[in-house]
Amino acid sequence: MASDDDDVNERLIEVYWQRLRELIVVDRVLDHLEFIEYDQKEQIRQKARTDGDIAATNLLISAVIKKPHTLGWFTAFVDALKHSGCYAAAEYMQVNPPRPEVEAENDTCVKLIQLLSPSLVEMQTKEVCLHCFSKGLLTQEDSDVIETITTNEGPWSGARKLLRCIVRGPPGWFSTFLDILRKTGHKDLYELTGGPSDFDNKDLYEAVSTEPRQLPHSLEPPQPEAAAGGPEKADIVLRDYQKDVARPALEGENIIICLPTGSGKTRVAVYITKKHLDRRRAEGCSGKVVVLVNKVPLVEQHYSAEFLPFLKPSYKVERVSGDCQLKISFTEIVKNNDVIICTAQILENFLERSNNGEDEGVKLSDLTLIVIDECHHTQKGEVYNHIMMRYLMQKHKNRRLKKEQKKPVPLPQILGLTASPGVGAATIMKKAEDHILRICANLDASKIMTRSLGEHKREPRKVVQTVEDRKEDPFGDVIKNIMNAIHTHAELSPTSDLGSQNYEQWVVQKERIAATEENQKVRVCAEHLRQYSEGLNLSNTIRMRDAFSFLNKYYDEEIKKKATPDDEQDIQITDTERFLFNLFKEKKEELQKLADNPQYENDSLTKLRSKVLHEFSSREAARGIIFTKTRRSAIALSQWIQENPKFADIGVKASHMIGGGDQSVVKPMTAAEQRDVLTKFRDGDVNLLIATTVAEEGLDIAACNFVIRYGLVTNEIAMIQAQGRGRAEDSSYTLVEVKNSGVAEKECVNEYRINMMNKAIDKIRALDQADYDKRIFEFQIQAIMEEKVRMIKKKQKHMQYEKCEVKFSCRSCSRHVCTGEDIQIIENMHRVNVTPEFSQLFIQRENTTLQERLLDYETNYFIACKDCGQRWGSMMLYKGIDCPCLHVKNFVVTFNGKKISKCTKWSELAIKFPAFDYAEHASRLADNSDDEDTD
Repeated sequence: MASDDDDVNERLIEVYWQRLRELIVVDRVLDHLEFIEYDQKEQIRQKARTDGDIAATNLLISAVIKKPHTLGWFTAFVDALKHSGCYAAAEYMQVNPPRPEVEAENDTCVKLIQLLSPSLVEMQTKEVCLHCFSKGLLTQEDSDVIETITTNEGPWSGARKLLRCIVRGPPGWFSTFLDILRKTGHKDLYELTGGPSDFDNKDLYEAVSTEPRQLPHSLEPPQPEAAAGGPEKADIVLRDYQKDVARPALEGENIIICLPTGSGKTRVAVYITKKHLDRRRAEGCSGKVVVLVNKVPLVEQHYSAEFLPFLKPSYKVERVSGDCQLKISFTEIVKNNDVIICTAQILENFLERSNNGEDEGVKLSDLTLIVIDECHHTQKGEVYNHIMMRYLMQKHKNRRLKKEQKKPVPLPQILGLTASPGVGAATIMKKAEDHILRICANLDASKIMTRSLGEHKREPRKVVQTVEDRKEDPFGDVIKNIMNAIHTHAELSPTSDLGSQNYEQWVVQKERIAATEENQKVRVCAEHLRQYSEGLNLSNTIRMRDAFSFLNKYYDEEIKKKATPDDEQDIQITDTERFLFNLFKEKKEELQKLADNPQYENDSLTKLRSKVLHEFSSREAARGIIFTKTRRSAIALSQWIQENPKFADIGVKASHMIGGGDQSVVKPMTAAEQRDVLTKFRDGDVNLLIATTVAEEGLDIAACNFVIRYGLVTNEIAMIQAQGRGRAEDSSYTLVEVKNSGVAEKECVNEYRINMMNKAIDKIRALDQADYDKRIFEFQIQAIMEEKVRMIKKKQKHMQYEKCEVKFSCRSCSRHVCTGEDIQIIENMHRVNVTPEFSQLFIQRENTTLQERLLDYETNYFIACKDCGQRWGSMMLYKGIDCPCLHVKNFVVTFNGKKISKCTKWSELAIKFPAFDYAEHASRLADNSDDEDTD
C-alpha cells in the first residue's frame, strides 16, 4: 500500500519532470538504481542511444514512479542522482531548488552556451576540460568521455560534449567557466560569452550579451542554432545572396546552386532541407531527404558540422558510408530517419537491389528531396549520373502514365551544389553552353542559380613562379644514359623527350602490347623504363635523394621477388632481368653521390622554399596548403620541410594528406588518418598541409591565407576549387612551375575556360524559360536513348563472355594460371581462386603496408608466381579462411583464344562470377583436416 510520503514524492517528481529531463544523464543514473529490472534498464539505455537523454529520461522517470513502490525507492533515486554526478537534479528532489531569478538566470546562460556553440568549439578542448574537472564542473566520467571523444573524433567533437556537460554543473558554473576561458588564454571566446575586457569581481551574469559576434574572415553568418540540441524554432540565418539562390528550391523547383568555394553552399542546402521538412510536416506528410556526396570524409563533415547541429532535435539525422560503423541495413536507416547523408554509391547499390528484387532496397519514390554535392560530377560514367538516369527514365514513364490517365510514380525534388560546372572539352562558347545545359538536364534542373558575392567575394592575389632549367643535371643525365642503354637492349626507339608525359604514355603502351604478345624482353624493359621516367620526374619535383630512394627501393623489391621466402630455391631470372639489375647496380653509387650534392638541386624546390619562408615570415599567423601531383611527392615534400631547421625556426608545422584508394603503390591514407590531419590543421597543430587533389574538392578545410599549386594544374574546376581554399583576407595563390609539367600554359588555358564558363552560365540564365526547357528536354531524351543503348550493349557483352572461355596467364612469364571457371567473388568485390590446383602455383610474401583490419577480412600477404616472382594479388583471411585474391592487372586475359589488350580492372571484364560459397569451402577444409587427423 502506498504511503502518503510516496504520493508527495511522486508529485514532487511530476512538478520538476521538465527540469529532470534537462539535468539527468540516463546511463549513469541507471547504474545506481537497483529497483529497476535489467530488461527495463536495457530498454531505457537503447532509447538514450537512439533518441538522446531527454527522450530516455521520460522512460526512466516513468519506471521510477511506477507502482507498487519498493521500500526506500525515493531515497534510492536521490542517491542515484548524487552518485551519478547529477547534483542539480538531486537539489530539486531535496526540495532545494534555486530561487526563480537564479533559475531564470541559469536558463539564460544555458541558452547562451547553445547559441555560441559554433564559436566555443574552437577552444583548446583538453586544456579547458582539465580546468573544468578541477573546478568541479565535470565529473571524472565526464572528463574521461570528453578525452576519448577528443582523441577519436577531434577537439571540436570533444568541445561539443564538454559544453553539453557543463550546463548541468553546480550553481555558479557559468562564472567558473568564463574564468576558465580567461585563465586558459581564450580571450576572444571569453569576451564573446560576455566576459568584460578588464575582468573584475562583479557578477558575470550582468555582463552577458546575447548578441553573438561574427568571427573574422568567415563568409558564414553567425548561426545561433548551430549547437547540437539547440533551440528548435531558431531560424538559420542566410546572407542576401544565399537567400536569392535558394528561392526557387523553397518553391519546390529542381535547381543547381553554383557558388564559389567557401560561400556557404552547404549552409543553403541545410536551410532548404529544413524548410522542405517543415513544409511537409505542416502538410501532414513525412519528408525524406538524402544528401549525396562523392567522398567518404564528406559524409562525416556534412553530418557533424552542418546538418546535425541545425536540424536536431526537430528531425532525425544519420550518416552512412563505407567507413561507417553502423551495421544495420541502409533500408532501415532510410525508414527511421528524416535526413540521411551518404556516399552516392551506397544509394545506387540499394536502388539497384530494389530494381532487381533482391530485397526491399530503396526506391526513388521513398525520397522527397535529394541533395547532390559537387553535382558537376553528374556526367557519363559517374555514379551520380546512374542515379539521375533512373530519375529521368521514371519521369519519362510518368509522362506516358499521365497520358493514359494512370497515377504517376512520385519523384523527389533535386538540389545540385557546385562551385564550378566547368566547360568539359569545349573550346567554343556553343560547346560550353551545351556542356552546362547537359549537366542541368541530367539533374532535371529548371534553373542554374548563381549570384555575385559583392562585398563577400574574395579574390586571392595570384603569382606565377617560373623556374630556370638546371645549368647542370648530372643526376638526370645518368638516369637518361641508363634509359638509352635499355632502349638499345630492347630495340626500342622513343618518340618524345625522356621523362615527359608523352614518353610515359608511350612506355605504358609498349608494356601492354608486349604483355599480350608474350614478348617478355620488351615487357620487362618497358616496366623498368617507366620507373626511371618516374625517377626523372621526381628529381625535377622533389629532392634528388628522394628520387634515388624511390629507384633504389624499386630494385630492392624486384630482387626480393627472385627468391622464395624460405630461400630454398631461386626463382628464374631471365637474361634481360639480369642485365637490368646489373645496369642499376653499376650506376647506384654514382647516383647516390650526385643525389647528396645540393648544388644540382632543381630550381622548383628553391622557389617553393623561398615562397613558404616568405609567407610564414611576413604573416602573423600563416596557414597554407601546397597542392602537388602525386602521393609520393606529397609525402617527400612533407619530410623535406620537417627535416629543414629553417622552416622549424619560423614556426612551420607540416603534414601531408593523400587519397584513400589503394590503386597506387604508395600506401593510402585511411579516412581516420585524413580526419586526424584535417583536425590538426583546423586546430593549428599543423599550419602547412601538403596535399594531392583529394583536398581540392568539398572538404571543409580551415580558411588559409596562402595556396600554392606546385607543378600541378588539372582543369578549370580544380583551379577554382584550389583558389577557393584561400578564404582568409589578403590570401595569395601561387603557381610554381616544375619542368615537363607545362603548368603555366595550362593555367592560362584554365583562366580562359573559367571566363568562358561564366559567360556561358550568364547566357543560359538569360534564356527564355520556354527555350531553356526545350533544350533541356532534348538533352534528356538523348541521354535516355544513350542509356538504353548502353544497357543493350552491356547485356550483349555479358552474353559474350562465358567463364570457361576466359583464361588468365602470368603477365611476366606467360604461365597459364586458371580459367574464369575457377574464380568466385566475395562481397561483390574480391575475386578469389580457392581451388587446390591454384594453391600449387604461387608463393606468399608478407605485405607490410596493409596490416590494418578491414571489415571481415585481412590482407597481410601478397601472392606471387612461383616461377618468376610476379605479384598476382593478395592473400585474404576471410572469416578464418585463407582466400587468394586476384588482381586482374597482373595477368594477361584471353577470351576465345584472343588476348584482351587492356584489362586493368575487373569491371572491364564483363563476367558475373558466382558468389563465394563460404559454408561449402569451410566444410571441405574441415573434412580435409579430419582426414589428416585420422592419418
